[in-house]
Amino acid sequence: MLFRSRINYSATIGETVLKSKDGVPEAAIVTTAYVKEPRDSSRPVTFLFNGGPGSGSVWLQMGAFGPKRVAIPSDARDDGAPPYPLLDNPDSLLDVTDLVFIDPPGTGFSVLLPGADPKNYYGVSQDARAVAQVIRRWLNDNGRWNSPKFLGGESYGTTRSAAVVNELEGQTYNDVALNGIILISTILDFGAESEVAGNEMGYVTNLPSMATTAAYHGKGLAGTAAAEVAEQARQFAIGPYAAFLLKGQRASSEERASVRARLAQLTGLSESFLERADLRVSPDRFYKELLRDRGLTIGRLDTRYTGKDYDSAGESPDNDPSFYGIDAGYTAAVNSWQRGALGFRTDREYQAIGSVGPWDWSLGGRGRQAYLNVAPYIGTALRENSGLRVFVGQGWYDFATPFFGAEYSLQRTGIPQDRISWHYYDAGHMMYVRDEDRAKLSRDIRAFIRAR
Repeated sequence: MLFRSRINYSATIGETVLKSKDGVPEAAIVTTAYVKEPRDSSRPVTFLFNGGPGSGSVWLQMGAFGPKRVAIPSDARDDGAPPYPLLDNPDSLLDVTDLVFIDPPGTGFSVLLPGADPKNYYGVSQDARAVAQVIRRWLNDNGRWNSPKFLGGESYGTTRSAAVVNELEGQTYNDVALNGIILISTILDFGAESEVAGNEMGYVTNLPSMATTAAYHGKGLAGTAAAEVAEQARQFAIGPYAAFLLKGQRASSEERASVRARLAQLTGLSESFLERADLRVSPDRFYKELLRDRGLTIGRLDTRYTGKDYDSAGESPDNDPSFYGIDAGYTAAVNSWQRGALGFRTDREYQAIGSVGPWDWSLGGRGRQAYLNVAPYIGTALRENSGLRVFVGQGWYDFATPFFGAEYSLQRTGIPQDRISWHYYDAGHMMYVRDEDRAKLSRDIRAFIRAR
């Protein structure tokens, strides 16, 4: 296996069975571990998962960090039909850390067993407790308690990371200290980004992503570097735009006209459309409207992708071209790799995006919270563990977890800033689908792990 240097490793697919308090088996959770040989307990070990919350770890494993990756187009084109090449991955992290990919219940090959109550596993806190159990069991079984430990996730996997840290270092166990948390395409504050009537913060956090997307497609501030577009949009979003939104119907006509003109410059949308939307453009409307004049819609996970709907009317796309443009290749790759080369035998279907509903979004079993935000868990962990650092990676063209939303959630009071590092990429939610950004993401995380 060729990396920057040749690495011998063992690949192990294991099944961890979690039991009820009465000893009854409830869940079979599958992990895929890649460990450098000869084994060295002083090496770091990194536990990784994806999001959803019903997503298997296929995306990070077969797209970014595992020793094999699926080759799909790097330039935001559809992945087409099989076969999809399965290649050695020189961007794997195996040279600096052993890797354990975890598929929580209902994702990948992991399942709830007959008689298990889904309510014990399908929820923010319940899911985190299960994953924390799996991590502790893996450390036990592999003699790795004193290894440097990193935890990472993508999308809802960042939510899960915060909740798992709370389980490992605080609420349940308080005995597993981490060296680092890796957050890729971050969503921690669901309240601020909730798309519900009356929540103005979502318009603020989405605006910089609209601006970078418009520029990418030749509109708005076209010709300006993405980082500069983002900064101009940030300043307008938290300044004149936020002030306008907070004033509601008390805003003057002059202020309205000024905000409308600047919104048009940044988003590439016409002032007439912005006025009809009351200067509050939802993501769905943006996906449909930005390139309506070209007969195209744009993606949600990655706004570089474009698609053609049944027609150009309406105000939301038929589907997300940045998801159907990659999903077949990844699912084919993980089944081929794990069932074939790794010899995993099962009648279960691999759930790349599984059904884990209804999901309990309350925290700590205290009933429904009106404002769901797990970022304070990270703040507590940073304050109470002086050796913990946080890596945040965001794509400029991600609408599922906008970069400004991640910044807003992690830059508020109670969260030490000196041990958080920020990294940005010229792609979307899964920035590693772009070859250049996969290499950059790998370099950045490799440096983060080495810097311990």
